[in-house]
Amino acid sequence: EMESKVSEGGLNVTLTIRLLMHGKEVGSIIGKKGETVKKMREESGARINISEGNCPERIVTITGPTDAIFKAFAMIAYKFEEDITNSMSNSTATSKPPVTLRLVVPASQCGSLIGKGGSKIKEIRESTGAQVQVAGDMLPNSTERAVTISGTPDAIIQCVKQICVVMLESPPKGATIPYRPKPASTPVIFAGGQAYTIQGQYAIPHPDQLTKLHQLAMQQTPFTPLGQTTPAFPAPEQDAAFAMSTAAGKYWRPAALLLRAVTIFPCICPGLDASPPASTHELTIPNDVSTV
Repeated sequence: EMESKVSEGGLNVTLTIRLLMHGKEVGSIIGKKGETVKKMREESGARINISEGNCPERIVTITGPTDAIFKAFAMIAYKFEEDITNSMSNSTATSKPPVTLRLVVPASQCGSLIGKGGSKIKEIRESTGAQVQVAGDMLPNSTERAVTISGTPDAIIQCVKQICVVMLESPPKGATIPYRPKPASTPVIFAGGQAYTIQGQYAIPHPDQLTKLHQLAMQQTPFTPLGQTTPAFPAPEQDAAFAMSTAAGKYWRPAALLLRAVTIFPCICPGLDASPPASTHELTIPNDVSTV
């Protein structure tokens, strides 16, 4: 009974479905000046939120009554199919790849989605024509798993409807730790006792932890190889680079790269002379040499 009501969009229950998307997919959903996502929100009646942050992956949260969720999913699936068609116009590929969506589902609900001996997931595959894969492992630092759905837009919509039925019939057990994608790593430079991250053409002051690490590095003494009474690398910049690699537990080469970054970008850091540096220091150390 619940299944027929959900399939017809007549069950007025508010649901939240989370999708995991790559940056390019998110860009397609947002559209130029946010026009695409605005249209999706208005026409579906669902709330569509996209996680913030400089991450390779983003979470797209769709909330609303079941019929609004299905409309939003339909619009997303057809938009992705349009993207595939457009990309194929410049390609030599002959077969059209399926539309693929990744749902993020609490692990406690995945057992119901798979069913005893895989019976439920088999039933969903056969009745919708969509491919459904439930990840064996939980997403990092969470109690959620990725559920990948592939197929035509119509198959995906029917598949999402059936997954919603399972989620309504089997609510999550216990607390769910949601998956949060990790930010992309950004270059870090050190100048004037302060850490900065490079964002576009600007250097933005970084939180205190890295600044403290840099200050600690400046206080360290460079390693003196056996048989020498003076440090092998007397230049202050090189000392700092070595100490940074010691404090961070890294190999020499990244420290050398950091040193070069400080030399290349001093003009964009506050309080530094904008004139080019008089000299450059670069360490060339084999990769197999590591700190002790």
